[in-house]
Amino acid sequence: MQRFFPTCLLVIALIAAWQLLHMAIGAGALTSPWMTLTHLLSMMGTVELWVNVGETAKAFAYAMSLALVGGIVLGVLLGVNRLAGAVAEPILLNLYAIPKVTLYPLVLLCFGLGLSSKVAFGVMHGLIPILLFTMNAIRQMRPVYLRTAGTLRLTPIQSLFHVLLPAILPEIVAGVRLGFALTLLGVLIGEMFASQRGLGYMAVNAMGLGDIPTIMAVALLLTLIAVTCNSLMLMLDKKLQHR
Repeated sequence: MQRFFPTCLLVIALIAAWQLLHMAIGAGALTSPWMTLTHLLSMMGTVELWVNVGETAKAFAYAMSLALVGGIVLGVLLGVNRLAGAVAEPILLNLYAIPKVTLYPLVLLCFGLGLSSKVAFGVMHGLIPILLFTMNAIRQMRPVYLRTAGTLRLTPIQSLFHVLLPAILPEIVAGVRLGFALTLLGVLIGEMFASQRGLGYMAVNAMGLGDIPTIMAVALLLTLIAVTCNSLMLMLDKKLQHR
């Protein structure tokens, strides 16, 4: 119970601040928490919302799968080969520091409009953090694990699945937590730029129409999804760290 009390207190404080800000600037610029919730519930009864949710979920599932698999595979390869990892790390950090929005015309040129460009934009955001977490986890792993694998005469594949991945699993989960949020952000930004479906498209279309209740309702829905998924992964991370 003591763990949830600070969280509940924080949520109450945020809702109170939201309500005070609404009272200060008016409903024309910011809807109240209750108005936003009721508008979201009314939207959940429409087909349009679920079509857009499904479009975003499909793009995110593809992007997250590619970022997860690619990040772990490349992270393992660069982590095992220390020279390659030392050379690649500053390059990856510099690439990730580039604002991804500036690369969106190139993404559109390569992948065109539609699902593929949104997936590519999501992978661009989420892959490198997972890769870096995985690579650094292998670097910091205790050498006795690999020596034990060699003593037991395990094959490289057996060492990977029975020694390496179990040893670095908590760090992978931490990287996935960060990669999850960034991949979702990338997909939503992709939908805002060039898409006719998805939650990102709904938000930017509502901005053009000045539809504040819809903007706030979509933002609330995305916040609830992100917080719920992040909380579940945080619980898993704590269990793995304790183990």
